Amino acid sequence: MTQVRLLVGTRKGAFILTSDGKRQRWNVDGPHFGGWEIYHVKGSPADPNRIYCSQSSGWFGQLIQRSDDGGKTWTPVGNQFVYDGDTGTHLWYDGTPHPWEFKRVWHLEPSLADPDTVYAGAEDAALFRTTDGGATWQELAGLRRHGSGKFWQPGAGGMCLHTILLDPSEPRRMFIAISAAGAFRTDDGGENWRPINKGLKSQYVLPDPDAEVGHCVHRIALHRSRPNVLFMQKHWDVLRSDDAGDSWHEVSGNLPTDFGFAIDVHAHEPETIYVVPIKSDSEHYPPDGKLRVYRSRSGGNEWEPLSQGLPDRDCYVNVLRDAMAVDSLDSCGVYFGTTGGQVYGSSDAGDHWQAIVRDLPPVVSVEVQTLA
Repeated sequence: MTQVRLLVGTRKGAFILTSDGKRQRWNVDGPHFGGWEIYHVKGSPADPNRIYCSQSSGWFGQLIQRSDDGGKTWTPVGNQFVYDGDTGTHLWYDGTPHPWEFKRVWHLEPSLADPDTVYAGAEDAALFRTTDGGATWQELAGLRRHGSGKFWQPGAGGMCLHTILLDPSEPRRMFIAISAAGAFRTDDGGENWRPINKGLKSQYVLPDPDAEVGHCVHRIALHRSRPNVLFMQKHWDVLRSDDAGDSWHEVSGNLPTDFGFAIDVHAHEPETIYVVPIKSDSEHYPPDGKLRVYRSRSGGNEWEPLSQGLPDRDCYVNVLRDAMAVDSLDSCGVYFGTTGGQVYGSSDAGDHWQAIVRDLPPVVSVEVQTLA
């Protein structure tokens, strides 16, 4: 029987939500690691019962957990994230030099083919990899040592590597995004990287308007059938690239605001994308207090609001960058979590929504597994 499993990270623990293929009734299990900030929970595409979790605490630091039974039990694994060699400095908020300091893991991206291989995006921005199921981690230092690294600067939430996309057609190609440095691509498995920010604009004046880094990218998404086509939610602007990031053009179109964090792509329609507009960078809530997901069926520019089942008044929550996911069932399911503790789901590609659960701690991340 088909089953859907949602992996939800919150400010006070991880939750696992399960349902059958109809996706109308859900079982809520948790909290796992109660009281810990859970930045990301994600399962392996190669082994759905292998799940990795990043938990963080101001008191106890960073810890990586692994489950081999679909989240029923967990084991702490290796937690040594050490920068390779002399790190030098990056820019601080005020533009002065600042030493690199490891703080936490924001994002975990398991390999598409090997459940023991996982990539981890860290703050301060760096990319790590394990090939032994999380027992040991090594930095892919080519990214941080890119010539622009000394000019990277934190965004409001820190200098975090928050997005990792693996190209299913080119195993050595990977895309990452850093707030507030920009997007980068490797074509050789992580040894060499180059910025892919041509065409991005900033609301704020950069010292060099043609600088190859300095843009606050919030999230990137792709469809596995067309990995050269990328969609981006930036600090301001929704953008599209048709050449694997070599160039970008804006597709915000008729959105009520082009600020936001989350973006994702329909499982079976590579031109159908979803965003959640947020009023502004100073007011992190929906315009007019009306929670809406916006859908474009044309790859951008033309957008329609999806509101059936969502709050249409007095709603002042945010949807963070890792808090949206889509399943792979024939009738594509779309899910997102809010800083108010709600997780919403749609079993018909966004036409209708229901609150799967309402009173969790603030939701940081949502991932979905479609289980046969």
